[in-house]
Amino acid sequence: MKLNKYHFVGLFLITLILACNVKDTGPSVIDLKVSNLLSKMTLEEKIGQMNQYNGFWDVTGPSPEGGDAKNKYEHLKKGLVGSMLNVRGAEEVRAVQKIAVEETRLGIPLIIGFDVIHGYKTISPIPLAEAASWDLDEIKSSAKMAALEASAAGINWTFAPMVDISRDARWGRVMEGAGEDTYLGSAIARARVMGFQGDELSSNETVIACAKHFAGYGFAEAGRDYNTVDVGSSTLFNVILPPFKAAKDAGVRTFMNSFNELNGVPASGDTYLQRDILKGEWNFDGFVVSDWGSIGEMIAHGHAKDGNHAAEISANSGSDMDMESSLYVNELASLVKEGKVSEKNIDDAVSRILKVKYELGLFDDPYKYCDAAREKEVTGSKEIMDAALEMAKKSIVLLKNENNILPLKKEGQKIALIGALASDKNSPLGSWRIAADDNTAVSVLEGMQRYNGNTLSYAKGADVSMGKTEFIREVTINTTDKSEFPEAIATAKSADVVVMVLGEVGFQSGEGRSRVNLDLPGVQQELLEAIYAVNKNLVLVVNNGRPLNLSWADENVPAVVEAWHLGTQSGNAIAQVLYGDYNPSGKLPMTFPRHVGQVPLYYNFKATGRPTLPAPGIVFWTHYQDVENTPLYPFGYGLSYTTFNYSDMNVNNTYAENKEVSVSVMIKNTGSVSGKEVAQLYIRDVYASETRPVRELKGFDLVDLAPGESKLVEFTLTDEELGFYSNKGSWKVENGDFEVYVGGSSSTTNKSTFELK
Repeated sequence: MKLNKYHFVGLFLITLILACNVKDTGPSVIDLKVSNLLSKMTLEEKIGQMNQYNGFWDVTGPSPEGGDAKNKYEHLKKGLVGSMLNVRGAEEVRAVQKIAVEETRLGIPLIIGFDVIHGYKTISPIPLAEAASWDLDEIKSSAKMAALEASAAGINWTFAPMVDISRDARWGRVMEGAGEDTYLGSAIARARVMGFQGDELSSNETVIACAKHFAGYGFAEAGRDYNTVDVGSSTLFNVILPPFKAAKDAGVRTFMNSFNELNGVPASGDTYLQRDILKGEWNFDGFVVSDWGSIGEMIAHGHAKDGNHAAEISANSGSDMDMESSLYVNELASLVKEGKVSEKNIDDAVSRILKVKYELGLFDDPYKYCDAAREKEVTGSKEIMDAALEMAKKSIVLLKNENNILPLKKEGQKIALIGALASDKNSPLGSWRIAADDNTAVSVLEGMQRYNGNTLSYAKGADVSMGKTEFIREVTINTTDKSEFPEAIATAKSADVVVMVLGEVGFQSGEGRSRVNLDLPGVQQELLEAIYAVNKNLVLVVNNGRPLNLSWADENVPAVVEAWHLGTQSGNAIAQVLYGDYNPSGKLPMTFPRHVGQVPLYYNFKATGRPTLPAPGIVFWTHYQDVENTPLYPFGYGLSYTTFNYSDMNVNNTYAENKEVSVSVMIKNTGSVSGKEVAQLYIRDVYASETRPVRELKGFDLVDLAPGESKLVEFTLTDEELGFYSNKGSWKVENGDFEVYVGGSSSTTNKSTFELK
């Protein structure tokens, strides 16, 4: 090729930029650096960047001497590893990073990944609980604190947030997401990505986020983890994908594909999801990592013949990094040489990975996350602990408070505290807390003991689980031992008020922990009924990672508090709510059923052709014979120690002129204490070319009101709120009649109407 003067000028500028080591102030500079590095790499070194290994030996100890660990160690020294996960601690990360940087030919640093799901050492509430706060600023802060602590321990990549929408409480991983609603889930996805990644990825106080699991994982049939997913295109485009798009638009740098299949194709090999939608239509320029071993699992799915075939499918479909199946590092080179995988696809994947490494600033300082002094200073700091407590308080939902039994009086009462979970310091940490030290949560007993104006007596009543419950072990539930019932009954008899803490142990929800029974586990329901029989002045505090069937408690127990698994500061948060030092303001992010047979149960269902009972005695309509259709507690529901009134709802329809519909409502605190209300706006598109749900959340606002205070709350509906995706994925807004509801839950009757013309 003949070079003209413009080619020489361009080459000179590129050389000048690289030679001067200009700071990474824009993607063009980073792209030049990536291109330059890529040109120096062998095929094997490129593929190595696509390979991720779990920590396979004691990094600060001797090198492995044989077997798979030895093989992986040799790969690391040859530059055939792009990322490692589950290596943590500043010194440990420094040791493994030193091998990658100082012993390999090109010295390309590693990205260090870890499951920082709801905190690192200091644990915040499980994500489902955080979603119950509806407080986006607090959720963002929680993610920021998690990133601060994790980054001080050498980590620069978290496999969070999980943005899967799920309507099935049987699925154990509902604890890891934001619940059943796409609008709320999308808002929380944005908040968590921004919290983890901050304003500057190159800061050593932030980590790159990972939107997972792409896509459909939350719709596993029967709520059974890793099961088949079979949904229509309307559900895919309108329910499942929007939170992922929100994460992408918030700047998330990585995606993780999912274990399930969709339309007969496992997600790890789905070209439509990964290349057509994510990297094509959405123009995502980060990289995609597989879930643990999921590329190899395409063989078990019946989609790939063997490991070689699985690697071929996955690489061609757009899965950029292989987590722990070793198939890319072992198979891709031969597949490229055979022409089954193009080197163009390899270069695309590696460029994406290298780009993120440059954005993190790892090439400038590969040890920037490896400061042991900073790790010691940051871990468990007052700032992080205070944030965990604030998040925990805002996550609590008051479900029932008959006769204002709550808040408890601070003096002059005999209070009985009953339940094994009341003194448990491990279970409140919840699932997915693998860096936390066991038994570091503040228990409810400890939290209540700080209020010493009352006489507090504790009795366990019964164990929930039998034996040790560790992250990788199944939980064995106590279904027979009631030997400690008598002591608890005696304690309750002599008390003015009984507080019972019941529910799931921390490891009863999470990955691989699906349930068919949503009742209180083991003998706890029997214990609850036995205590109620001797003292009806009872408060039930529920610890759980998913919606449970609390029908008996709702019918009989005066007060019910949804307290989830709230993390390190759990007991302090619960005690402050019970004693009224914090007025609960949480709202449910998932519907609570009356019976497990109703599940999946969600507020934004379709009406069907026979939605209501047409006449007395007619049985042919959509219902059950043995339980009513309605939930026990609807999505968006939650009480306060005060009350709120909604009035003067007004709809100003200026859509024809400026494409807006304004909705306002007056909210008044009609109680005697200050409180916060989550005002929620829902719409219904009454008729459409493709049917729409009976209600859809399209706005919410957190309103702080003093006693007697009123505030006008305003919402604006635009095409973004009024439209929907067609069954082919195109966005449309249709003329016609709309209903709009504003209130304190999805079941509000505060209604108005408008028409789009």
